[in-house]
Amino acid sequence: MKVLIVGSGGREHAIAWKVAQSPKVDKIYCAPGNAGIEEYAECVNIKAMEFERLAAFAKEKEIDLTVVGMDDPLVGGIVDVFEAQGLRVFGPRRNAAILEGSKAFSKDLMKKYGIPTAAYENFDDADAALAYLETAKFPIVLKADGLALGKGVLICETLEDAKAGVREIMTDKKFGEAGSRMVIEEFLTGREVSVLSFVDGKTIKPMTSAQDHKRAGDGDTGLNTGGMGTFSPSPFYTKEVDDFCRKYIYQPTVDAMAAEGREFKGIIFFGLMLTADGPRVLEYNARFGDPEAQVVLPRMKTDIVDVFEACIDGTLDQINMEFEDNAAVCVVLASDGYPVSYQKGFPISGLETFKDKDGYYVFHAGTAKNEKGIVTNGGRVLGVTAKGEDLKAARQNAYEAVKWIDFENKYYRNDIGKAIDEA
Repeated sequence: MKVLIVGSGGREHAIAWKVAQSPKVDKIYCAPGNAGIEEYAECVNIKAMEFERLAAFAKEKEIDLTVVGMDDPLVGGIVDVFEAQGLRVFGPRRNAAILEGSKAFSKDLMKKYGIPTAAYENFDDADAALAYLETAKFPIVLKADGLALGKGVLICETLEDAKAGVREIMTDKKFGEAGSRMVIEEFLTGREVSVLSFVDGKTIKPMTSAQDHKRAGDGDTGLNTGGMGTFSPSPFYTKEVDDFCRKYIYQPTVDAMAAEGREFKGIIFFGLMLTADGPRVLEYNARFGDPEAQVVLPRMKTDIVDVFEACIDGTLDQINMEFEDNAAVCVVLASDGYPVSYQKGFPISGLETFKDKDGYYVFHAGTAKNEKGIVTNGGRVLGVTAKGEDLKAARQNAYEAVKWIDFENKYYRNDIGKAIDEA
């Protein structure tokens, strides 16, 4: 069969790598793709938001299955466009992708259906938000309502910080129209865990757990980023936690969306906080996390194409999801200065080292190819992933592999997975 993957980052590289392992697949396209994805797919110069061009390409090439990796096209309704033209596509329709597209919607959904989350209020007026802060407890969390590349969340320690944050989000529009509406919620403490899951509208099958590191600097300092590294599984995600989440969070979310007339088919990413009072939902995403996909997919034993098709057909209950009994750690190699300002176009050396290394992977996030070879082309450049028999071994392997690659202004965190030592 022929598969089209929509997107251009490390997540899409990981998806392409996994799809290429399916014996059912004999041709993969990726639009627009990147320099690393070219190893598995023919990259096509069509942008992820050009829905009609993508659909026309899928028809022309007789694509059997399209997999949408990115949030923007899902929230924008790419699945609706493809389905209207009789094309098979994996991902939620527009009215279901709102689960990620609007934090205000998702918070209201959780409140209505009793899904555990932080207390909150929604605001579409900056003055009202500022007035609310006068009586709030600190620290407090401010969230731009819409999509903001994983960066639209501010944790504010003081009233002054919070007021500045409201102006940043709602008045100055630092995150664009994503900040036209805002959620202010209580600050939760505990361990953060990410759980990706496949959904077919009624059945949900969680994948193995992971943990992301959002802050740019060591010790969780600096600005929020799209993610500086991950590990899987989380030692803090116990069977007791899993049982609770399945009963009170995962299935209730799927059922709530169905009850609202927003049947969800695709990936639901649950961002969880394991508080002293039990697990709470921090956020939902409507697609694979990036870089969570880069540690979850290498541990997945099940043919991913079978799972994609089962989600589309509503037969996910017939799929047996299996993951390897090991661990994986991903360290993101970024351009120094990310997420604010950074230079591009530096040649990357050492990529060939991964070709004959079992259990070691390099997923391209922001790369391009020119006369110099493969060069840096983004803030997050590469995701270096390694497996090991346990988390400590995987972490050691990942940091060893980081040394194999070099480029000018290479930057990475040195403490990805350090929490493992405290488990």
